[in-house]
Amino acid sequence: MRIAGRTGGIGIARVLAVAAGLMASASGAGSQTLAALPAVTIPAATVGEARPVPAWTEFCARYASECAVDASEPAQVTLTPRLWQTVTGINRQVNTSLRAVTDQEHWGVPDRWDLAEDGSGDCEDFQLLKRKLLAQAGLPRRAMRMTVVIDEKGEGHAVLMLRTDRGDLVLDNKTSAVLPWHKTGYTFIKREGDESTRWVSLGRAVSPVVTANR
Repeated sequence: MRIAGRTGGIGIARVLAVAAGLMASASGAGSQTLAALPAVTIPAATVGEARPVPAWTEFCARYASECAVDASEPAQVTLTPRLWQTVTGINRQVNTSLRAVTDQEHWGVPDRWDLAEDGSGDCEDFQLLKRKLLAQAGLPRRAMRMTVVIDEKGEGHAVLMLRTDRGDLVLDNKTSAVLPWHKTGYTFIKREGDESTRWVSLGRAVSPVVTANR
């Protein structure tokens, strides 16, 4: 799905530079109050192990550090106004800076997970770049889990789940609103585990083979 107002891809260096500005501006967000934060909700429950999509396994072979789980990191973050501004700002900036394109158009394959290093990508590439930027901003990677869902069209889709003390929040390239997981309208299938590189199931729906949604 293309984001309204996108005029084309830009270099990854530009995205990084703008994101750095967002992080700097967030450092002055202390005047905000807790009223600006999402309400506390129940986190998504796991129901056992699950297999990742094949493209994830291939991605991890190329970017091992992006898939590693550091058990010494916290599995969730305490959401403060400053952190909330950083999360929403990076989510919005990546959504409006990358060019949305399917993997078939981009790489000539049905599904490939990447970091949008050429300024273009589909759903999972948007989320992986967001996680990279948020990790650079100081968020623990262990609290940011790649997640597979079925979207409103009945298609496989990837989002980034941020696990917080106020519940599980979803960063998505289809909207710049960061929403509680249960308000997205999606069927949640599985996500990365936070204890090891194994994935965990979030329900009993049949998993999509690919997440090729723009």
